[in-house]
Amino acid sequence: MTWLRSVAFNVVFYGWGTLCTFLFLPVLFLPRPYILKIAKIWAKGVIWICEYVLGLQIKIVGKERLPDTPIILASKHQSAWETLIFHHLVKDPAIVLKKELTWIPFFGWYLKKLSMLPLSRSKRKGAQELKKLLQKADQAMAKGQSILIFPEGTRSRPDQKGTYHSGVASLYQHLKVPVIPVAHNAGLFWPRRGFIKYPGRITLEFLDPIAPGLPRQEFMRILENTIELKTNELVREGMTDVSKS
Repeated sequence: MTWLRSVAFNVVFYGWGTLCTFLFLPVLFLPRPYILKIAKIWAKGVIWICEYVLGLQIKIVGKERLPDTPIILASKHQSAWETLIFHHLVKDPAIVLKKELTWIPFFGWYLKKLSMLPLSRSKRKGAQELKKLLQKADQAMAKGQSILIFPEGTRSRPDQKGTYHSGVASLYQHLKVPVIPVAHNAGLFWPRRGFIKYPGRITLEFLDPIAPGLPRQEFMRILENTIELKTNELVREGMTDVSKS
C-alpha cells in the first residue's frame, strides 16, 4: 500500500508542478505580487496532494511566534518538503538557495521573479557571494520579506546532524532582527532522495525567537542546540507513525 501510494503521489505531485509551471508562464510578465499568488496556489496544491493522495497530514506549532515584521527563519533541513511549505506558512519569504537552481529553465525563472536569495557554493568566491547575499537580504527586508535559510546547507537524515554554516550568523549580525529557529520531522515521511513517501503526520514547530545582539559564537551555539533538541524530540514522536505505515 505504501509503495502504491508513493507512485500515485509522485505522479500527481510532478504532474501538478508541471501544470503550474506551464499554465502560469504568462504571469511571469506581470508584477511580482502575481507570481507570489501563484507560488501560494502551488503550495496549497502540494498540501492537498500530501493529505488526500499520500495520507500525510501536517501539524504546525508555534505560528503565533511569527511577528508581523520581517525576521530570519532558520530551519532544519531534512527533505524537499520544507523547501515547499514555507510559501504556505509565511506571507512572503525570501529563501536562501543554491544559485544553480536559478539556472533551471522555467523553474529558475519563477525563483528569480520571486526575489529569492541565490548563493554560490564556490569557496573561491565565498566572501564576494556573502556580500551579495547581505545586500539582497537588505533589499528583501526593505520590501517586508522575511528571510528563510537552512543553516546546514544540505539535507540530513532525521537521525543525523549536519554542519551548521556561518551564513546564518552573518545574516543575524548584519540585519539585526530576531531569528526564529524551526524544527520538524519531515525526513521521516519524505526522505531525502527517496521515492517512497510515508503517510502519517509531519510536525513543524516555530521555536522561541533569538533576540539580536548576541556574539556570533553564542548565537550559533544557541541556534544549533535549540533546533537539534526539538528536532530529536519531534523525530522520536514521529517514529510511531512511520512504524504503523
